[in-house]
Amino acid sequence: MALSLEDVSRIAHLARLELRADEADAMLTQLNGFFDIVEKMGAVDTRGVEPLYTPLSAVQDVHLRLRDDVVTETDQREANQKSAPAVEDGLFLVPKVIE
Repeated sequence: MALSLEDVSRIAHLARLELRADEADAMLTQLNGFFDIVEKMGAVDTRGVEPLYTPLSAVQDVHLRLRDDVVTETDQREANQKSAPAVEDGLFLVPKVIE
């Protein structure tokens, strides 16, 4: 996927950036280089390769410290909402800010 100068100008406009002509040319080169790398990575056959959960696991044995997914705190909703100016059905009520 190759971008054109028009694409770079549109992206800059959407990002609210002002690019001079030389900056746009440099950005075009950088973006097209990036997309070339992405295409090369997409072309690599990764069948049979297990995903890494951390990059460190490629160079050393890493043990995840997982804990059981259990509830450790009780429901404190009422206590947490006592200081709220307005609550209804367990939800905080806030003033309307958009007309």
